[in-house]
Amino acid sequence: MSTFELKSDPKVKAVFDKYPEYVRDKMNRLRALVIETAEETPSVNVLEETLKWGEPSYITKNGSTLRMDWKAKTPEQYALFFQCSSRLVETFRIVFEEDFKFEGNRAIIFEMNQKLPIEQLKECIKATLTYHEVKHLMTLGI
Repeated sequence: MSTFELKSDPKVKAVFDKYPEYVRDKMNRLRALVIETAEETPSVNVLEETLKWGEPSYITKNGSTLRMDWKAKTPEQYALFFQCSSRLVETFRIVFEEDFKFEGNRAIIFEMNQKLPIEQLKECIKATLTYHEVKHLMTLGI
């Protein structure tokens, strides 16, 4: 059995702590899903939690950077952000068209009152964390 390691920059906790209370639970749930998915993915041994552009970000050896954030200018939404030059959102849009709201080729947008489609979301997270292993597959292994 492989070991899993989460390397977390302490500055990330400060960002989560600054979110308004009604947002913090949502963001912590997304964070937990990313970590849980990484732990369940055999090829992910190390997940780095850091800040990119001031946003909580998740990086693996063979993955694409996954970011998440909430913005005060859109207070009823929060999002997962993906590298826009990848095929990630384009593929998610095809496979999960009915399950998510997308922003261009860079994000999945969630409404505060939305129930998250957990299994579909975990598939998107897994594809992101293993992107360089699955990018040659038509639907990224989903």
